[in-house]
Amino acid sequence: MHLHILGICGTFMGGLAALAREAGHQVTGCDANVYPPMSTQLEALGIELISGFSAEQLELKPDVFVIGNVVTRGERFPLMEAILDAGLPYVSGPQWLAEHVLQGRHVLAVAGTHGKTTTTSMLAWILAHAGLKPGFLVGGVPQNFGVSARLGDGVPFVIEADEYDTAFFDKRSKFVHYRPRTAVLNNLEHDHADIFPDLAAIETQFHHLVRTVPASGRLVVNAREEALQRVIARGCWSEVQRFGAKKEEAGMLRARGEPQAFDVLRGSLKVARVEWGLIGEHNQLNALAAIAAAEHVGVTPEQSATALAEFQNVRRRMELRGEVAGIKVYDDFAHHPTAIRTTINGLRRRIAPAERILAIFEPRSNTMKLGTMKAQLPWALEEADLAFCNQQGLSWDAKEALAPMGAQATVGADVDALVAAVVKAAKPGDHLLCMSNGGFGGIHDLLLARLAGR
Repeated sequence: MHLHILGICGTFMGGLAALAREAGHQVTGCDANVYPPMSTQLEALGIELISGFSAEQLELKPDVFVIGNVVTRGERFPLMEAILDAGLPYVSGPQWLAEHVLQGRHVLAVAGTHGKTTTTSMLAWILAHAGLKPGFLVGGVPQNFGVSARLGDGVPFVIEADEYDTAFFDKRSKFVHYRPRTAVLNNLEHDHADIFPDLAAIETQFHHLVRTVPASGRLVVNAREEALQRVIARGCWSEVQRFGAKKEEAGMLRARGEPQAFDVLRGSLKVARVEWGLIGEHNQLNALAAIAAAEHVGVTPEQSATALAEFQNVRRRMELRGEVAGIKVYDDFAHHPTAIRTTINGLRRRIAPAERILAIFEPRSNTMKLGTMKAQLPWALEEADLAFCNQQGLSWDAKEALAPMGAQATVGADVDALVAAVVKAAKPGDHLLCMSNGGFGGIHDLLLARLAGR
């Protein structure tokens, strides 16, 4: 089968392309914006990439066009208009995946507003370390594997379960296509304001996911999240394993100790100990979720803890990109205010008290571009010593939004202006934390080069 994938450089669609290629299909694809790590992975697989969405791509004559949710109707996507005019076969990415990859597998789906990619990577690594040979599809590149997707030879398939909509012709959340037997509900906040008017609308989609889990399945649910308790209260037909509560409860998985070295407790009974390199309470909770999900396919908490000791995280998750003259530059995927705050807090707890954090971010997600959560930015950034925001592409005034921070915040008209401001302010011992869900104009390399030439 020849698949031509529209929007192939998105993390999900790029992973789907890798799976299709591994399964023996011919794969080509197109996209408008190409940046690592997905572009690098696709090139390494020998998948032909075409820039843009020109109608001439009909001449490739694939068996099916697989449509990413970046594609909309209208003149921006002439290829899609040509597909519709010609009456050619097309399908969404999640539907193709469900029909050609997930059928007959024990699907372990990881959902949540934050931490999906990291937790999915943890779970896939735990199962691989235990010898279960899982397949996986992750919205990033787990460093333990070096690729975002793999078919696997075993029964389990671990997938990052996104609540974003499927395609312009299917407005259901992607995860309703996956039919998991094990579903992790990690956390739940309002996000994706471009498609969900409020938190209640997202809770409804999460309950659609709950409805698809069989009676013999398991829901792994963060006990701290009130929104998730409301989701479960709507109706639940599967076993529920809760995790994360701070107080002792029968059957509950919880942690005791610091995020980098902690005991895993079931009720009051210690069942494992995790010692690893990750920071932050959020990663401690992610680990509990992965341990609970792995247990559903026969991996003990002790086995999971052994695997997590060797877990190397995901690229673009507090990834150190370089150091110049004692100044460290990091890359992180954080873009939602809660994720920004959590990421800064995790770094703050790891560094010396006298060292500074310079938080450099671009509000690039659809939610942030709309300005829906701009009022939360001062709260998100308050633990940073200095904050630098990219105004480029925003319809709202970042200076106004960050005004409560006073001299602590700087707004740049574009990436070049931001780099100049950061380089002027940076001094030895500083940690430059760059946060974006996109390429951020290559700011990491620009900072390292300018700092080196200073």
